[in-house]
Amino acid sequence: MNRPLWVTFDCFGTLVDWNGGFEAILRPLFGGRTAEVLRAYHGIERELEKAKPHRLYKDVLATGVKLAAEKLGIEITEEAARTLPQAWGAMPVFADTEGMLAELRAMGCRLAVLTNCDDDLFAQTHQNFRQLFDLVITAEQVRDYKPSLTHFRRFAEVTGATSKDCVHVACSWYHDIEPTKTLGIHRIWLDRDRTGDDASAATTRVETAADICAAVQKIFAARI
Repeated sequence: MNRPLWVTFDCFGTLVDWNGGFEAILRPLFGGRTAEVLRAYHGIERELEKAKPHRLYKDVLATGVKLAAEKLGIEITEEAARTLPQAWGAMPVFADTEGMLAELRAMGCRLAVLTNCDDDLFAQTHQNFRQLFDLVITAEQVRDYKPSLTHFRRFAEVTGATSKDCVHVACSWYHDIEPTKTLGIHRIWLDRDRTGDDASAATTRVETAADICAAVQKIFAARI
């Protein structure tokens, strides 16, 4: 029982406002059609991330934006398509994130990020947090994208943590909640987007970061 207790997080959409950030960055390019481009991008991104060999996330971003625009009949240059990775550091941390992270640290938890991102892109985002995370595992490091299990397996290898020693927190049901269920990892679904997906796939479902610490405390208190 002296092993460290870890709380791992997906970052974009969970701790950082992915949707709002994307919209703000892309609106100068697409104006009133920005929401359409974002919807098209979501599906295209998943297919690009499944493709082999592995491609860096900055390439996924630029290619995904260009393909989404083309799908909707919107012309966009290669240079304009790179706007998203070039402005990556501008995406804001959610207002309820820092208080939750501070409380978890006060509880003695170690905090990690498991992200579908490149090292240099996440380094920009990391600077936007008040305190650095104890561990960061990126898609670039593992050469794979969630919902593949590679991030989670690398985390276990690096830390030695078991399913009793960690809780994973994420907004994406597809990328995080379903795969952690298959590994038997306790998982808190921060359902910011109210997607309507199956809440039974999560150990606990919450709607705000303010509810995460109590949920983490309850899970760790019950471990044997």
